[in-house]
Amino acid sequence: MNTNTNTNTNTNTNGQTEVDTVIVGGGQAGLALGYHLAQQKRDFIILDAHERVGDAWRTRWDSLRLFTPAKYDGLPGLPFPGDRLSFPTKDDEADYLEDYAARFRLPVQTGVRVDRLWPEDDHHVVTSGAQRWVGQNVVVATGGGQDPRLPAFAAELDSHVVQLHSSDYRNPGQLQPGAVLVVGLGNSGAEIALELSRTHPTWLAGRPSAELPIRHGRMAARFALPLVRFLGLHVLTLNTPIGRRSAPKFTAHAAPLIRTKLSNLTAAGVRPTPRVAGVRAGLPRCEGGEVLDVANVIWCTGYREDWGWVDAPVFDSEGRPQQRRGVVESTPGLYFLGLEFMFAAASATVTGACRDARYLAGRIADTSPGLTGTSVSQRSPGGTRRVEHP
Repeated sequence: MNTNTNTNTNTNTNGQTEVDTVIVGGGQAGLALGYHLAQQKRDFIILDAHERVGDAWRTRWDSLRLFTPAKYDGLPGLPFPGDRLSFPTKDDEADYLEDYAARFRLPVQTGVRVDRLWPEDDHHVVTSGAQRWVGQNVVVATGGGQDPRLPAFAAELDSHVVQLHSSDYRNPGQLQPGAVLVVGLGNSGAEIALELSRTHPTWLAGRPSAELPIRHGRMAARFALPLVRFLGLHVLTLNTPIGRRSAPKFTAHAAPLIRTKLSNLTAAGVRPTPRVAGVRAGLPRCEGGEVLDVANVIWCTGYREDWGWVDAPVFDSEGRPQQRRGVVESTPGLYFLGLEFMFAAASATVTGACRDARYLAGRIADTSPGLTGTSVSQRSPGGTRRVEHP
């Protein structure tokens, strides 16, 4: 287990660690919040299920690149290195996050999968197996979608058909010779289908929610994406009428196609097919009855939210956390970070998560002003400062 624990936490003889704030999730959202809590000299710990900081990015498919240019991919206090108009690889982002945690001596404990969180008296309890943390504040920064979503009929496919969820796909070498069906036309489906079309006859099932009406690349990074970023941060928010109207659509549908568009797929020879409705004779059956004779299926069908480990009455009838800009008013000291459209259309992006992290750090300072330690021994110039609300 790789750990970096620079905290002044108090661990008693029963193995219980007492700390002011527990952050569950060590991705970009959790690290950004950790940076701000460190500026407050607050005693905190970041728990992450992966073995290394950044592994959530490392485990994606090999050719993945970020949609945002490097100038928007950094966390507070440390710009992303290199060409500001380039689009980093997923490994570039992973290494940056690992370097970030090390540079600011953030107290990340890796290899810890939290299995339960619940409020108790005036604090919160977090457990992972026999390990136990007690904090006045807990921030859930794992993001909403963790469990791959597959249709029930996926289990009916013939055992000779290779099938993978996009979370398990790495490169075309995992597939067997023969045609491949990619199911789901969000950004993951479009990019994976385009890659596979170079080595396999490729079918693509689904319809995009929309397409970004600009050509992705360096020119877009210079001129168009700053406007998209502004809209996602400041216009499409829960504070504006247009943002409140847009929020349900953002959470219910895949994001618009950003880099790989329908025209790119058509030019590459990717063949569109109607929605997959079931299985017949061990092969995928589309709406209308056509059966596709394919040797491989890639399910780009997204993820489902699983909050079963959060043992608190904070969810609505659809299972989503009842929060306002990450603050759970009904359960003081409990916060969420990095959710889709948590406050704005950009909330689940690096830029949006950083802004929301800054806001939550300010709320934590307001409601829990006592600073219990100096959890970070290396600080950025200027020392501790009060985090103001944006």
